[in-house]
Amino acid sequence: MESDIIQIDNLGNGFEQAVEETKRVAQFRGLDHKNSLRLQLCTEEMLSMAHTVTGEMQASFWLESEGNCFALHMTTNTVMDKMKRSLLISSATSRKNEAANSFLGKLRDAFENAMASEEESTYFELPVELQADLAGRVVDDPDWDRYERSVLFRLADNVKIDIRGGLVHMTVTKSFA
Repeated sequence: MESDIIQIDNLGNGFEQAVEETKRVAQFRGLDHKNSLRLQLCTEEMLSMAHTVTGEMQASFWLESEGNCFALHMTTNTVMDKMKRSLLISSATSRKNEAANSFLGKLRDAFENAMASEEESTYFELPVELQADLAGRVVDDPDWDRYERSVLFRLADNVKIDIRGGLVHMTVTKSFA
């Protein structure tokens, strides 16, 4: 069974519909309340992670299910740079780009990786008087804290990332006994 395709944007439009669609599919497949909540959490964390890493998001989300096996799919386009690419691939269970599974795929992946731009970062030197105020304190990195990835690794059976150019396809699979 394949669910409806839900469009999700930067403003969060479609996010609730994706969670509701997940709930509807879980109910159709006869999952108990606890497993239905796990599947919904997988959906929430998957979409949240994709939005956090890619920044702007115009994504499509759908589910496929067969018996008690579920596959959550999300595709989005993004302007790819080396940092995004690295964060996305590190989010996969295999730590590999699933699009690079053949000779030509590996060649294309190596070329795309080489052509990806570096992330633009601006570094500021703090004045000495401000540095003294920060001594002994941990400065939090404002970037992604990887919380969503750790939740997905605990809940999902497998997370696959497929990157071709700026198109990212994420698949999260979960089987319930």
